[in-house]
Amino acid sequence: MAHIDLNMVRAGVVQHPSEWEFGGYTEIQNSKQRYTVINRRELSNLLGIKDDVHLLESHRQWIEEILKSGSNKRDAKWTESIAVGDKEFVLDTKAKLGAKAVGRKVSGKNGNYELRESQIPYSPLFAPEK
Repeated sequence: MAHIDLNMVRAGVVQHPSEWEFGGYTEIQNSKQRYTVINRRELSNLLGIKDDVHLLESHRQWIEEILKSGSNKRDAKWTESIAVGDKEFVLDTKAKLGAKAVGRKVSGKNGNYELRESQIPYSPLFAPEK
């Protein structure tokens, strides 16, 4: 969840995710209730956090820890995968894609699964031009 907003920090667009008004950080930290994408109540349940106040504080702390530690590195699973989550979620996503999922593989273990396309290098498909 923090990865998308931290991408904007890593790219140098903003110094802190709170400066990126279109990101999840702002939506999670903002008390706006209408027209949201993130269901904070469900997010709290999934994370095992008892209420909204604790969610906001935990989220803020996670972001600050990542920024202070310098561990804001690109994680390929968030940028190269079609779906990331538990096995049931990823398999359901693949099923919903139907014919669009042909050739896409589900991989992972211990509750961390991804749906990805096979990576085919361009070189065998295109001959170099002079």
